[in-house]
This record gives sequence, C-alpha cells and structure tokens, in this order.
Amino acid sequence: MYDAIILGGSYAGLSAGLPLARARRRVLVIDAGLRRNRFAAAAHGFLTQDGAPPDEIAAHGREQLMNYDTVDWLHTEIQHVERAEQGFRLLDRQGEAYQARVLILATGVVDELPEIPGLAERWGTRVFHCPYCHGYELQRGRIGVLAVSAISMHQALMLPDWGRTTFLLNRAFEPSAEELAQLQQRGVALERAPVVRLGGEPLEVILEDGRTLALDGLFVAPRTRLSPLVSQLGCALEEGPMGAFIRTDPTQATSIPGLFACGDVARGAGSVPLAVGDGAMAGTAAHRLLMFG
Repeated sequence: MYDAIILGGSYAGLSAGLPLARARRRVLVIDAGLRRNRFAAAAHGFLTQDGAPPDEIAAHGREQLMNYDTVDWLHTEIQHVERAEQGFRLLDRQGEAYQARVLILATGVVDELPEIPGLAERWGTRVFHCPYCHGYELQRGRIGVLAVSAISMHQALMLPDWGRTTFLLNRAFEPSAEELAQLQQRGVALERAPVVRLGGEPLEVILEDGRTLALDGLFVAPRTRLSPLVSQLGCALEEGPMGAFIRTDPTQATSIPGLFACGDVARGAGSVPLAVGDGAMAGTAAHRLLMFG
C-alpha cells in the first residue's frame, strides 16, 4: 500500500511527486514512456529550460525525483483502475496489483491528427499545434493554418504575430462575413483548395488543383483523446475546444474523493510550464489530504 500512486511520469507527474517525496510519503510513479511532446526537438516557454530538448527535461526531472528514497518507479501500462476500500487499486498488463490511498492522474492526452499523407511524419518538427511553443522559431516566415473545425479560426487569428499566415480551409470550415473581416484585418490569406498531402523541405502543401504552397510551418488543432482509465474512474469531465478533459477544482482535485488530475489530462490546452505548475498543486493537495483527510 502506497500513500500515493502517480499515473504518468512526464512533467506534471514528476512535479506532483516532489512535494510528496519531500514529505517522506511512499510514492509509486507508473509510466508507459509515451510523452505527448516526444516528437519535438525542443521545449519552449519554460523558465530556465527554454530551448532544452524535452527528453532531457524529463530525464533530469526523473533523476531528481528518484533521489528520494521513498519513491518507486515502474515502467508499465495500467489496464484497469478502480476505487477500493482504502483508496484505489490498479492492475497492470501483467495482472500485478498496486494500491494507494490517493491517486494522481497525469496521463496526458493522445492527439488525433487529420488523415493527410505526410502530416503525421512531420508532427512536432514542421507541423505544430501551439504557437507559443513553436511559433518564434519560424522567424516570421510563411505559416499555414489547417482548418479542422471552428477552433481553427482562433489559430488563424493568432498566427500573424509569428509570420505571414495562410488559412487553409480544406472544406472543414467556412468563415462568416464577420470572421472574414477579422481575418482580413489581421492580414490572413485564404486558401479554399483542399489539401492532398504534405511533402518537401522545409514544407510543401500540395493542393487538389495541383498547386504547391511552400511553408516554413503548419499549425493544426488536433482532437485529443483521454486514457480509458478516466472513464473507468467515472470522474466528471468538461468539453473543451479540442476534446474532453477532467474537471478539477483549484487544488486539482476531481469529482472523485482522493483522486487528483494534472497536466494536459485536466486542461483544455496546456504546455510544459502549465503542467509543472498543475503537478505541484496536485502533489501538495494530495499530501494535505493524506494528513488531514
């Protein structure tokens, strides 16, 4: 029986572990090794770590957390989770069981990308979702926004701060007259021809009519999918512009007593620094519950 189990050993989960470890609580971190930003070469916007490789940030965080002798680390995939009499019970893919008084979900989300040939291969290198994370490095170059739904309008209005922007409607979205005026005011060019595939270097968008658009980067807002473990626990969700996420209070507590959530799994949109902040709050609140709950 652990005091706390943290599901997910990326930025939010690692941050959640530190206050619990420093309070000398027994903690188990369970991680499957699939960070959401594993395709990106650098992380940006994180104070003191701006431009550092994401895997180095995560590895350094793990090293620091594992310096505490009350912390265990397990590399496996959890298949089932349920509430138990004294907290939570988890089963991994080998059938091994683990129990804890409190549970912190830091499982992140899975990005569901548009099915356009060449797009998935460039995810995190030339195709992005967050301008704050990757826009500056495009050096005010040629930027595309691929429409997937109405949320793409927000991206199209943002991106001109980072470069010359073309909004590729791709038969997925049609701006209203008011929205067309907003796009014009922001200097956004429109392209209505559907996208056939991506190729080239740095990036070429091949259109259905045979034309090719040369870009430095392309932004898209993918749908996000939660881990099946979330539905097993039955905690309350909220619907965001890109998909559902776990509803939490200001301490990262969910609707289930003893269950906390942090990072992208509990945000409509996130980043490394936001995940770290959420994790610190979740770990502190979990310790408070262990003391006084």
